[in-house]
Amino acid sequence: MSGLALHSLFDILAWLAAGLAAYWVAQRTPVVRPLPQANRLPYLAALVCGAAFGAYGLGSLNLYLSGAPAIARSIEGGLFGGIVFVEIYKRAAGLEERTGARYALPLAVGVAVGRIGCFLAGLDDFTHGVPTDLAIGYDFGDGVKRHAVQLYESAAMALFALFYILALAAKNAYVARNGFYLAVLYYGAQRFLWEFLKPYGRILGPFTLFQLLSMILILYAAAMLATAKEPQHERPLRA
Repeated sequence: MSGLALHSLFDILAWLAAGLAAYWVAQRTPVVRPLPQANRLPYLAALVCGAAFGAYGLGSLNLYLSGAPAIARSIEGGLFGGIVFVEIYKRAAGLEERTGARYALPLAVGVAVGRIGCFLAGLDDFTHGVPTDLAIGYDFGDGVKRHAVQLYESAAMALFALFYILALAAKNAYVARNGFYLAVLYYGAQRFLWEFLKPYGRILGPFTLFQLLSMILILYAAAMLATAKEPQHERPLRA
């Protein structure tokens, strides 16, 4: 099976894993509440449209800025676009309740699985790292050892998934309520670091497009965590 075919397979596995993670979370925490019926379809439309626009728009823009213009998808771009479109919709619809709790574990699991596909796609995927002389360097087939940043990110997000699962198992209500913002904060921070090991174009000093997006995601998550309110009446988490 070719690298790109393996990438597609792991994309499917990532979506399946994320769906199972969402179901697992919904069964164990009352924090995950359904939206009002009238808001569900437009909310989903905003999420899907925003994720698609961000994934393809920002992914392709990054390749253009890196001197390799082509149509591309970006996990971070999809996350950024989905957040922006959903927050705009919620403001327009007058929805004040936070709706991200159900997406914390799916985000972490989806990225952890999906990045393995990026790694298996090799050089064609253009998600590899810069050359390195370190022993951890990986030869993607052209005789040059590079940082396998895809696996670095996969491992980092798997660690967050483990942290989140253990927190829910310990009935940590704070993590259950604010897990999505913790996940976004963590994702943005680790992605910011790995970008220094990627061959992408620098657009502001030493920073890539995705590092700028990472900064915005970190600030967004930090602001949401700082303004989180403690509920007066909250049902206990299920084991």
